[in-house]
Amino acid sequence: MLLRKLKLGIVLICLGFPAIAEDRLVRLEVPQTLIDSGLIKHMLPRFSLKTQVRVELVQEGAPADMRFGSTGTAIFTGPQKTWYMAIESVDHAGTQKLAAWLTSDIGMRTVTGFAPEGTALFSSPQPADVVEITYDYDGDAEEGRRVSMTMCGRCHVVDPDHRMNGIGSTPSFFVLRSLENWDERFESFYALNPHPAFTQIAEVTPPFPHNRPPPIVPIQMTLEDLEAILSYVALLDAADLGAPLQHQ
Repeated sequence: MLLRKLKLGIVLICLGFPAIAEDRLVRLEVPQTLIDSGLIKHMLPRFSLKTQVRVELVQEGAPADMRFGSTGTAIFTGPQKTWYMAIESVDHAGTQKLAAWLTSDIGMRTVTGFAPEGTALFSSPQPADVVEITYDYDGDAEEGRRVSMTMCGRCHVVDPDHRMNGIGSTPSFFVLRSLENWDERFESFYALNPHPAFTQIAEVTPPFPHNRPPPIVPIQMTLEDLEAILSYVALLDAADLGAPLQHQ
């Protein structure tokens, strides 16, 4: 009996290794010009030594947990350009650690301390002109809050007064609102996994197949409901992804 328990324990531990390893690997897309500067080679080993999280550089357009480029949260400036981080895997533990490190004092000191010929090439991000983006939705925002609580609140945190609701691994509306294409995601959410398995929009989505009923109580809404949700989400304060994300 003891031997059987030991074998079972070993199997369970081994099954857990891939998930642990995945949390400690961040796939990062970096433009070649930034790689050629030498900063990435200087910076990433210091991050990995501090956090035990490994960073793997991926080619442009490949699946990535984070991307350096011209959109997202400003992280440093130089030469003659401000660089931003765009987080793709908002719930990935390793990506959260990299985002937190890049915006921390020690991360910034690592960046500004890179001076291959005695002159620092990078500095803290320079403030840019703020451009206010407005979203024109005709729905009833208060109705959108009610619909969100009723239909989306069983998985997502949708309201600041109900932050303990939802599933921990599911991003809140505040995290989703921080994404550059948040409006596109909400407009087509019913086509993004796992929603097609249990969501129907009247006069838009086809009926569920008879041989594949929804695995949970289905979400059934109208385009007016969706417009109301968009109007509500447009008014939410976006989560700050430059700081460590808090599980909600």
